[in-house]
Amino acid sequence: MALRDYSIIPALVLLVLGIVGILLLVLPANEMEKPPQNMYGIVLDAGSSHTSMYIYKWLADKQNDTGIVTQHSECHVKGGGISSYAGIRGGAAESLEDCLNQAVKDVPKPRHHQTPLYLGATAGMRLLNEVNATESKQVLKEVEKKMRSYPFKFKEAAILSGQEEGAYGWVTVNYLLENFAKYGFVGRWLNPGRQTIGALDLGGASTQIAFETSEEVEDKDNVMELKLYGQTYRLYTQSFLCYGQDQFLRKLLALLIKTEGVKPQVSHPCYPQQFTTSVKLGPDVFDSPCTQSYKPANFDPQRSVRVVGTGDYRSCLDNVQKLFSFENCSYSKCSFNGVFQPNVKGSFMAFSAFFFTHSYINSLSNISITSPSRLKEAIQLICNMTISEMTATFKQKEKYMKNVCAISNFVQVLLLQGYGFDNHSLPSISFEKKAGGASVGWALGFMLSLSSIVPAERLGLMKALPPGPWAGILFLFITLLLIALGYLLMIYRSRKTKEGMV
Repeated sequence: MALRDYSIIPALVLLVLGIVGILLLVLPANEMEKPPQNMYGIVLDAGSSHTSMYIYKWLADKQNDTGIVTQHSECHVKGGGISSYAGIRGGAAESLEDCLNQAVKDVPKPRHHQTPLYLGATAGMRLLNEVNATESKQVLKEVEKKMRSYPFKFKEAAILSGQEEGAYGWVTVNYLLENFAKYGFVGRWLNPGRQTIGALDLGGASTQIAFETSEEVEDKDNVMELKLYGQTYRLYTQSFLCYGQDQFLRKLLALLIKTEGVKPQVSHPCYPQQFTTSVKLGPDVFDSPCTQSYKPANFDPQRSVRVVGTGDYRSCLDNVQKLFSFENCSYSKCSFNGVFQPNVKGSFMAFSAFFFTHSYINSLSNISITSPSRLKEAIQLICNMTISEMTATFKQKEKYMKNVCAISNFVQVLLLQGYGFDNHSLPSISFEKKAGGASVGWALGFMLSLSSIVPAERLGLMKALPPGPWAGILFLFITLLLIALGYLLMIYRSRKTKEGMV
């Protein structure tokens, strides 16, 4: 009889093991949050002089409807901006191929069809659209066709307004400084409650200013409201077309030629002493909508003019100031050219060409820009240098150094007389190229705004084991439970049979 009792033990062990194993696997206490996968987004920044592609990523679970975005990779398109391919069929689209092919490799294949792809064209295309709207549309049409041929979720290829460009640059700056959201020690994204800072962008064909203000904005075209991380921000934003560094230099040269007349040789007070160059009146000066008001009545576009640098700081500054109008303001206050602007407030970050100009000024003068007077002192020192002194000091080619005096004076007039920075506010400007491992510009800010319309994925719930092994082990325990029950049933029937025979 004892032997019969012992024969039940293995079945009981299997029964208990199966029940305990199943309970451990299905109890809710064993569930944990599974981190969401990354989402990706691609933005092509089609500027006036070149195009850059930025790939961003963020966790599919979003913070207050806006993704916590980081830069995944970047690619710089060879050649000029897409506006430079006007009249060259297929040229703009073809120029993007290498970077788009790179995106196919950089974005995980399972995410291709979910990855939004956007091209934003800025001042170069805004100018082309003014001069030849048909060519502008053709370039965008060819670019869109090329982008649609890739396995991404094409969103749009469009020309950004100047206000949008300025506002998205502001978003980028404040995001990188963690003024919207900060990763806390508790492992969660928190709102740090910080003040936002303004953004100053200087491109090839336009310049932008954007900052948060509580003042009444008298021109409603300068107001933008953005909702990010559960907060609403009210911005003043303004873009000045034809005041990017490339178009400014064209305008300055056009002004000098108009003033002196179309002659074989023109003096340029902003070019360094000992520097001379030759320009063609059409391609290098007057073939731009930004220089139309300076164009001579009759001239040969292919005619070459010799430009001789004189290195005269005072004359250079006087001519630069002539490119700005500080009169005829129909509002309570203006920056320049009759554009309303509230008083600048708080700190600012200046990027793009502002950063490079600041680097040139610091390196050539060895003067720290801590006040307007120090800025003027540094620029005056630079403008009095010969081209050989400049190239020896900065170790750069003449073509990069010839415009330092002109651009430095332009930045001085723009910041001090245009935007109204003074002894108190000028030191609040930081000049940056990158922040937090990401390039500073409008593209990241746009991606942050775009991410709010990309569907978020819910946090997945997983057991202590991944789903596949978890299901396999659960099946094993159920099998053990069934075997144990079957074995006990066999023993029970066997005993009943023997008892009936007795």
